[in-house]
Amino acid sequence: MPNPILVEVTRANLVESIHRGSIAITDANGAIRFAIGDIETPVYPRSSLKPIQALPLVESGAAEAFGLSDEEVALACASHSGEPMHTERVAAWLSRIGLSEDDLACGPQAPRYEPTLEAMLKVGGKPSRLQNNCSGKHAGFLTLARYWNTSAAGYERVDHPVQKAVATSLRTLSGVEELPWGVDGCAAPNFALPLTGFARALAKLAGYKTKGAERILRSMMAHPELVAGSGRSCTAIMRASGGHAAVKIGAEGVYAGILPERGLGIALKIDDGAARAAETAIAAILDKLGVLGDGARDLLVAPVTNTRGATVGERRPAPALAEITLN
Repeated sequence: MPNPILVEVTRANLVESIHRGSIAITDANGAIRFAIGDIETPVYPRSSLKPIQALPLVESGAAEAFGLSDEEVALACASHSGEPMHTERVAAWLSRIGLSEDDLACGPQAPRYEPTLEAMLKVGGKPSRLQNNCSGKHAGFLTLARYWNTSAAGYERVDHPVQKAVATSLRTLSGVEELPWGVDGCAAPNFALPLTGFARALAKLAGYKTKGAERILRSMMAHPELVAGSGRSCTAIMRASGGHAAVKIGAEGVYAGILPERGLGIALKIDDGAARAAETAIAAILDKLGVLGDGARDLLVAPVTNTRGATVGERRPAPALAEITLN
């Protein structure tokens, strides 16, 4: 059976496009509280995995040993927009551990934030590794390698101690032993697992069942602009939740939600990989669970506009998302 339709895009009075997907919500004890669609086929969490990828950095003692601030911990979980508030902090962080941009395994990437991109192009600048949306995550990997006195070179390889520690954390939290992996866009490994396992891992973070969870979630919720950037969905949702939710988008239509006060983990995947649908779906879920504030309402029902700025339709939750209730 195909996955249910989660998001609709309309033009005038007709539904023009649909997005199918699946959702798993579990509690910190591992029980499935809500599920829809195929939640057992392994998927790549992509960047929504970053809070778990940051766990060894915090739990090993490396973050404390190098005096990492909550802002830097937030950047370790970030898919940032390459704005100065991101790149300047990552550059200073790398300098403090005796490394530089050249040590980052991720490739150069143009800033996602248009004013920053325009300013760079105006002076003839070129994209840098610091502007890569994953540079904070990689700075975290390098910090852990330095703390363990292992080679910084090759830290992105799946057999490096840093990546083995990430895989161990994911296995421990998810209960999934077999973790197929592929190379992510930033050159680091990304481990695939079913949405049920991923939601359980997120729920255990929410329930503070690992010693690094509290600091990671506190850092993300206190600095949502560093986790994402100006005008980004993660920033808007975390600000609007008022400290009740941490969220993290991933490429190819993945979104993770963590509700510490309720001990819930949310994992969703849009079949066609559309980020727009993932944003609407996570907003609808959080709204049903009572944690979406007014600052993110435009993600719940987003206008479709033409080149003149006129509203000609909308992106909205499909009826399947209205059925969300926790068992």
